[in-house]
Amino acid sequence: MTYKTVMVGLALGQPNDARLEVAAQLAKWFGARVIGVAAAEFSPPLYFTEGEPAQRSKNRLKELKASFASRYKTVLWKSSGVAARISRRALSSGRRAPAISSWSGKPPVAGWFVQVNPSDLVMQVGRPLLVVPESCNWLDLRSVPIASKDTAEARRVVSDALPLLRKSSEVTIVEIVEDEADRAAAQLRVEDVAAWLSRHGVQASQQVPGPFSDAATQLERVASDVGAGVVIAGAYGHSRLSEWILGGVTRRLINPVNHCSLLSR
Repeated sequence: MTYKTVMVGLALGQPNDARLEVAAQLAKWFGARVIGVAAAEFSPPLYFTEGEPAQRSKNRLKELKASFASRYKTVLWKSSGVAARISRRALSSGRRAPAISSWSGKPPVAGWFVQVNPSDLVMQVGRPLLVVPESCNWLDLRSVPIASKDTAEARRVVSDALPLLRKSSEVTIVEIVEDEADRAAAQLRVEDVAAWLSRHGVQASQQVPGPFSDAATQLERVASDVGAGVVIAGAYGHSRLSEWILGGVTRRLINPVNHCSLLSR
């Protein structure tokens, strides 16, 4: 398994350098085609603005396209004046080809009207989503913890992450337990995951931290202790009308600060 498509989302009014650099890194490692996605709409989107403001928005999209095209050889650019429309295009692109998407989880100043919401992507696209904060201008794979859990989402993300895990220097499988009585069963599960990874060429250590606090806080503590560059986890949530309500760990990882997050559902 490898990544043959990398889709990177760019936003107006927000730095894009980190995502562009990480997407270039992935493209070089895996010989992948890069799809650039951008949207521009005025906030709040009560009506479609005409005249000079609309022209400025179009000019900014052209600047983003030029910045994107200057970095890559094999590219596809998609832009739109309506974020909802470009969101549908992004989802469609993810369905047509195996892709890893490089996105920022931080809302732009203008809100989600100038960038596709990564919560929608991770819950709908069916492909791994790499969330890249502004502080990460390269993909640091020296230490990669995996948030393990006895769920389909957790198993899916380990499989999706294999190309990156094979390039990692140190992999740690972590299962957070809420009750001390669950520790023995959790230890067996992380050992099973380590054995599966070993058969796929990845050596991993295991941790089952005690139930000291909520799962999101514990996972962040482990990530800090091992100096994580990327945290890998299954994504959990449900839809309430048109808005995705994410679980605590997913909500934290969709907007990381000091590391990237790779999420799958």
